Amino acid sequence: MGAIKVNLSDETEKAFRMAAMRLYGYGKGALSTAADKALMHWVSEVTEAIAVVGMLEDPVSAIDGMLSHVKKGGVELQHEARKIRAKKALKYAR
Repeated sequence: MGAIKVNLSDETEKAFRMAAMRLYGYGKGALSTAADKALMHWVSEVTEAIAVVGMLEDPVSAIDGMLSHVKKGGVELQHEARKIRAKKALKYAR
């Protein structure tokens, strides 16, 4: 069995300990069981994401293909986005 030492923020540590002990009990091994399951879940998600990204030979072409229906240029879209954000900011400022 391997061992990994990690440093967590106080908030993360407290939340993890509470959740692990509520789920797996307050006995020996509860934190290890929870950490093992959490890390395996993370590894699974990251491995899947890497596999998807790895399938794209040219990610720029993939993005270009997704945006081929847009008739506006990049600068026009930036100006439009700025106007939308400004309207939202004014709405929430009231």
